[in-house]
Parts: sequence; C-alpha cells; structure tokens
Amino acid sequence: MSDTTKDLEKGRNFERVQKVRKVLTYTLLTIWALIVLFPFYWMVLTSIKSYGAYNAEYVPLLYTTAPTMQNYTDAFTAVPLARYFMNTVIFTAVTTALMLVVIVLSAFAFSRLDFAGRDLLFTAFLSLMMIPNELVIITNFVTITNLGLRNTFTGLILPSVTSVFYIYLLKENFDQVPDDLYKAAKVDGTSDFKYLTRVMIPICKPTIITVLLLKVIECWNSYVWPRLITDDQMYFLVSNGIQEIRENGFGRENIPAMMAAVVVISVPLIILFLIFRKKIMEGVSRGGTKG
Repeated sequence: MSDTTKDLEKGRNFERVQKVRKVLTYTLLTIWALIVLFPFYWMVLTSIKSYGAYNAEYVPLLYTTAPTMQNYTDAFTAVPLARYFMNTVIFTAVTTALMLVVIVLSAFAFSRLDFAGRDLLFTAFLSLMMIPNELVIITNFVTITNLGLRNTFTGLILPSVTSVFYIYLLKENFDQVPDDLYKAAKVDGTSDFKYLTRVMIPICKPTIITVLLLKVIECWNSYVWPRLITDDQMYFLVSNGIQEIRENGFGRENIPAMMAAVVVISVPLIILFLIFRKKIMEGVSRGGTKG
C-alpha cells in the first residue's frame, strides 16, 4: 500500500472518529438539556391543566388534551398578585441600581486609588464573606426594626444595596485593565471619576452586566428577608404572594393555579437571560482572562 493510500485511509479514519465524537457530544448535550428543561416543561404543562384533570391523574401524564388558561385567572384573583408583581419590580430596580453605584465605586477605589490601609481594609471586607447569612439577617432585622423601617420599601432595600462578593468580583476585573491606561489618563489631567465612567466601565461592561443580572435574579427570588421584614400586604413581593397562596390553602388544593403563578413570575427572568445571554457568557469568560 502506497504512502498516499495510507494517508488517505488515516484521513478517513480521523474524519470518522471526529464524526462519532461529535455525535456523542451532541447526544449527551441533548440529554442534559432535556433533563434541565424538563422541570420548566412540567411547570408550564401543569399550569394549563384543569383542576379536575390534574387531580384525576393517578399517574401524571406528560401531555394534556384539554389545555386551559383558567389557572392564570385564578392565580391573579386568589391574591393581589399584580400588586405584588409591581412591588417586586420596584424593589428589584431600586436595589440593583443602588448596588451598582456602591460596588462600582468601591471596586474602583480598591483597584486604582492608593490610600492608607487599602489592602487591610479589603482583607477585612473579604472576611465578611465568612459570616453566615443567618447572623447577618438577624443583625439587619434588629437594625431595621430599631430604625422603624419595617413594612417600608426602605427597610426592604437597604440591607441589599451592597455585596462583598460583587465588589471582589468587579475589583478583580478592574485589576485586569492595564495600569498604563490609568497613568496616561492622569497625565492628561483626567479625573478619577471620568476615567472610571469613560474607560473602566466600558471595558468591564460584560462583567458589570453579569453582576446586574445576578442581582436582579437574587432580588426577584428573595424570600427570607421580605417574609421577615414585612407583614403588610402593601409591601408584599411575589415570593410573599406564593407563600400566601399556600397558607390560604389555595395552593395545596389547586396546584395548577399555583404553577400558573410561578410561570408568570419566571417569565421576566427568562426574557432577561435570553436578551443578555451573550453578555453573560462574555462576562464569565473575562473572569479568567488576563489583560
């Protein structure tokens, strides 16, 4: 067998191996995607099953022959879910905006400003991550109660306007921006604030967007703190609404209506992810890239 024939045979074998590897990879990814997406499918499926059909299923079915939207109506009439939804939008938007201001300025100070005790202070900040959340919640509850801020948006928002982890994440990202840019900007007479807004933030935008979305998800899914600090329905969030449905006995008996409420609550987060998914991937990848 000539060398040319051998090379052709090796090439064909390599192509076959690559095809088999690709088929196996996509097969495993497809299986994993089905496993991950199945709970969402089950949630939506349950939300469009009638109350009678759902309770008549001794063995849960993976389909329904008579879909209905009545459960969505029931979800909004069982509790004032629309008001809770708007409260959650306000809470999430204000908290996220204030947090971004705090962590961006803090991260910039730790990354670029030279002041006495900077490293020691940053180490002390990082040590706060070792404190269990339960202890922080107790301290925050006592503080907010003593300030008379229970059952107010201020009381809901204040404990969530900063995050040591996000400061650390953004500070590490700021450190990847070359120091020469900062020195050149100072030579040109650029102020620190202008350098931050015109250089640092645009360069690190993917990471900032990632932090923003993570904070939005955190606020949207917030449960323990809103339940602890509010007992007035005027300030209930969607998480309070779901729990209120269950406490009233409605959710325990009418699971399809409860799933309808969960679908409505989940839609904004899914839309945000679909819009910013590329930025999220870019921000995550930048975390491990130097320069």
